Amino acid sequence: MTENRRKGSIAERVAAAQNAWHKHIENQMRPGENREQAEARFRGESTPLKVEKTAKSYIRKPPKGDGHPDFFVPVLYDLGTRDSRSVMDVAVFRLSKTYRRAGEVIRYELPDGHVEVSSGPAGMASVWDYDLVLMAVSHLTEAMNRYRDGKAEMPGRVFRPHAADVLKFCRRSDGGKQRDDLIETCLRLNTTHVAMQRTKKGPNGKLVTVSEGEALISRYKVTTNQAGNPEHIELELAEWMYREVVDGRDPDVLTVHPDYFLIEPGIGRFVYRLARRAAGKAQAKWAFKTIYERSGSTGTLNKFSFTLRSLIKSKDMPEYELTEEAGQAGPILVMTYRGMVLLDTGSSSDSLCTK
Repeated sequence: MTENRRKGSIAERVAAAQNAWHKHIENQMRPGENREQAEARFRGESTPLKVEKTAKSYIRKPPKGDGHPDFFVPVLYDLGTRDSRSVMDVAVFRLSKTYRRAGEVIRYELPDGHVEVSSGPAGMASVWDYDLVLMAVSHLTEAMNRYRDGKAEMPGRVFRPHAADVLKFCRRSDGGKQRDDLIETCLRLNTTHVAMQRTKKGPNGKLVTVSEGEALISRYKVTTNQAGNPEHIELELAEWMYREVVDGRDPDVLTVHPDYFLIEPGIGRFVYRLARRAAGKAQAKWAFKTIYERSGSTGTLNKFSFTLRSLIKSKDMPEYELTEEAGQAGPILVMTYRGMVLLDTGSSSDSLCTK
């Protein structure tokens, strides 16, 4: 009898896991895909889509061996990616792969305060460098969930991944150059400083202004093998990022789609982060000019707008459909969650930001 119950329990867990996996794949389906095609894409397999596309795609192909790991073996890089909500509406990094912005300062004026990002002589951390922070925040969030469930000890700020796990999590190939770049990544993250001054409600309900600043990571250590290849990384998350995850019952983080790591242009990555925070599971509208100002872009507004329109035409932004509409002060980017169901009245939880 006990053996039958055990077998029944295993079968139930297998069925539940399969249902969860199918739902996960369905949530990642792009326009024109069926579930089988979405699953093949996620596993890194080549399956042609029966959909006509003339616009350039801004999603790179997954690296070899990028397939989803065994569902029953939750490894480090298989965690749901999380990001800190408080910095998802401004770029706390550079969006350019070539312009390093060494010794520069970017200041963002916000309705509730301002954010300043400054870099050291090694250059400002890039949006691709920030993938390592995403991994650390994701790992910390999962560790805190286990702690709250009474299954683990309280996690600290130090994160110690293997270099191969970092590249796998970020959906990059495990090559020599990719590993070598991790050292410079850690250096730039450690010397890029973020200072924030924002007004919010205090514990007593009254408004208070909080000013704080810290590097994107407080410290790091990279261990290399005899061949000179990085093997292990040790980094300490910034205190404010750590607090946003561990303070309170509900961590102030959002899940990020796995295909985020495949977005090629830095502007595309910034737009996804903005849509994830502003639109969520609904819709948000932001003026082109406001997005330009929040991105820290060094190019002209016209060039930035051209890139936004190219992203709209590509129709391959993870989770969100991008469209353009006219506004009184200029063009507006409409970011709509693909799973959103609009009411017959046409109402939705839109948010419009023009400044």
